[in-house]
Amino acid sequence: MYRQVYSFENLFAAYRAARRGKRSWPEVAAFEFNAEEELFALRDELRDKTYRPGPYDSFYIHEPKRRLISAAPFRDRVVHHALCQIIEPLFERRFIHDSYANRVGKGTHRALNRCQEFARQYKYVLPCDVRQFFPSVDLAILGDTLGRVIADPDVMWLIDRILVSGVGVLSEEYEMQWFPGDDLLAANRPRGLPIGNLTSQFWANCYLDPLDQFIKRELKCRAYLRYVDDSLLFADDKPTLHCWGQETLGFLASLRLTWHEGCAHPRPLTEGIPFLGFIVFPTYRRLKRRKGIAFQRRLKSLLRAYAAGRVPFEQVDASVQGWINHVRYGDTWGLRRALFNELVITSGGCVSLR
Repeated sequence: MYRQVYSFENLFAAYRAARRGKRSWPEVAAFEFNAEEELFALRDELRDKTYRPGPYDSFYIHEPKRRLISAAPFRDRVVHHALCQIIEPLFERRFIHDSYANRVGKGTHRALNRCQEFARQYKYVLPCDVRQFFPSVDLAILGDTLGRVIADPDVMWLIDRILVSGVGVLSEEYEMQWFPGDDLLAANRPRGLPIGNLTSQFWANCYLDPLDQFIKRELKCRAYLRYVDDSLLFADDKPTLHCWGQETLGFLASLRLTWHEGCAHPRPLTEGIPFLGFIVFPTYRRLKRRKGIAFQRRLKSLLRAYAAGRVPFEQVDASVQGWINHVRYGDTWGLRRALFNELVITSGGCVSLR
């Protein structure tokens, strides 16, 4: 299996996938200038096991909430793609149907459709959100989870290299949680998956797959779905959901995780379900108010930059089209009409908001 990871054909396919939509970035352009030499160098490093990941470039984003994003060097992202292309099929057949994040043929909009389908069939929902998920991922538990499926020790060597490279990246984002049986050394357990890696997105599904299996097989919850660390359990009565919530919380402790307990309470579906930027009701969806406000502010900022000549019109258009393509999956026609009616286009081609 490891030979497949570092084969030139696989590395070349990984390089093409990693550069998609990013060819104008200086780091990507520099790699592309000597792509053949770079790929052969990566192949040799992986084959000889001299490969060492580079340092992360970390920065904060503030939508929808403040997050620390850690971007690996482009050559490392090529390796991440090369690895995932080989090991993903081993896990994909094990995942439950209703896990929707970072999987081919799934995604945000299908998760919303499934959520609404369940909302029409049941009376109550238990929304659950893992507290500090990416900073909390325990690397020893993740390594054991991956090792139970991947038999090749050389592939596990590469996985360990990538995992070790991310230790401490999110340490300032983690607030220590103590679990039954912990001693003082528990605070020093290696943990954290850098947000921004393709491997982190894929391994999040691997790490939480035991939770999915527990809820489906042990709790026998027929209406359950998960998108990254956001889960929804549906039932026709609150006591059942209360019981499931407590049992799930106990199972999460085995993964060294816990819920945001303030959110994990059964609620009637007539109140709507906050999920993936929308409020989902049985027969319609509304965009969260803060999502609309955030886009309006971003659009105003882009238009000011466009008027000053700092960004091309194509960038403004791409931002607007991307937002429309997302919010059109909700009942947002009135919102879009109100927002874009404020746009003013002058005879000179300038665009602004009233």
